[in-house]
Amino acid sequence: MKLPISVFIITLNEEAHLEKTLKSVQDCAEIIVVDSGSTDKTCSIAQKYGAQVIHHEWLGYARQKQLALSYCSQEWALNLDGDEELTPECLSSIKKVIVDDKYACVRFKRNDIFIGKPLSKWSKKPNNLRFYKSKNAYFDESRYVHESASVKGKELYIDDAFNHYGYATINSLNQKNNTYSTLKAKEKFTKGKSFSTTKLVLAFPLFFCKEYFLQRKFMSGKRGFLLAVIKAYYAFSKEAKLYECYENSKLQNK
Repeated sequence: MKLPISVFIITLNEEAHLEKTLKSVQDCAEIIVVDSGSTDKTCSIAQKYGAQVIHHEWLGYARQKQLALSYCSQEWALNLDGDEELTPECLSSIKKVIVDDKYACVRFKRNDIFIGKPLSKWSKKPNNLRFYKSKNAYFDESRYVHESASVKGKELYIDDAFNHYGYATINSLNQKNNTYSTLKAKEKFTKGKSFSTTKLVLAFPLFFCKEYFLQRKFMSGKRGFLLAVIKAYYAFSKEAKLYECYENSKLQNK
């Protein structure tokens, strides 16, 4: 018997990892894929694994996920990206949550695969809220990036981790960070968040120390050092691009 879960995934050219994603959720009753114009095999792979494929122009991360969530018909919803994979441990925890019915949502750890393998088990893993009751969740459409569902009800945090392959190469990670930092700067500017010289100066060193020492990426050797530097540069880029937004605004208003 299938689990009362709607899996929803937004995609654009995700053929590299999508098969792993879909194989990992075959126990779920429904799979929704909202595609924004893939030119590779993404849609055919999705159909092969029984997903309902919906074609829709790109609306932005939060709005696209809200659209995908609106198609979910099951009591529970599970959000994955096309480069992520649910692990058997996560699936087992999900089954228990459904049976117990004490929580409205679940936060999992994320296992980033970087340059061919995961980081050390001693490095701290990020976490994401990905599983929740469908009717209790919504996405804040004012967020341009790093969108996460807001859920009414009690949250459960568990140690199980899903796999994330989006950090597979330095090139792909830098491309994502370039896009995300631009969107985050525009979001801050749109919301009237002020530029800070102090943040611009301190963003890189503070975030490097946070990632390398507090998040224990030093336990992952050279790969941990590289990832800490890349994440610190991402933090710096957001502040630099916010400064750019304000400078461009001044020029336009002259």
